[in-house]
Amino acid sequence: MAQRAGWRVAVAGLLVAIGVAAAPVVSLPIGPSRVFPLQATIDVLAGVILGPWPAVGVAVVISTLRVGLGTGTVFAFPGSVFGALLAGYLYQATRRDIMASVGEFIGTGAIGALVSFPIARYLLGRSTAAFFFVVPFALASGTGAVLGYLVLKALRGGRVLR
Repeated sequence: MAQRAGWRVAVAGLLVAIGVAAAPVVSLPIGPSRVFPLQATIDVLAGVILGPWPAVGVAVVISTLRVGLGTGTVFAFPGSVFGALLAGYLYQATRRDIMASVGEFIGTGAIGALVSFPIARYLLGRSTAAFFFVVPFALASGTGAVLGYLVLKALRGGRVLR
């Protein structure tokens, strides 16, 4: 049992390291947020490989470190957590990689974007329209979700994942 948990921790740590290391290079400032398409890729991979709740854990750790290092904003949390959770749940429910990508897109591109509105309005005092977040979050999560799907296909084709 400990050996099985060990590889999960190693994969989670690797995904966190990739997410934090790539953030300064790949994230883009858009309004009050910094979109990070690679987070969507990591959400898809974590959701499929680790499951929904560990994927949320990976997303929270990456978001926390990005905010602490100044490469992310408070919007990293709703932008990643909902995507990771839905990616994991839809994959578990269907066992189809494409559904993990769909879950990421809906979770980040729609739910995460809409949850960001009250954060901007009430916590930051910005009267940003709710749909201001939808377009950049949807573009970033859509791009990252497609990349996540392609990485999963490559890993399965190379027999790295069963």
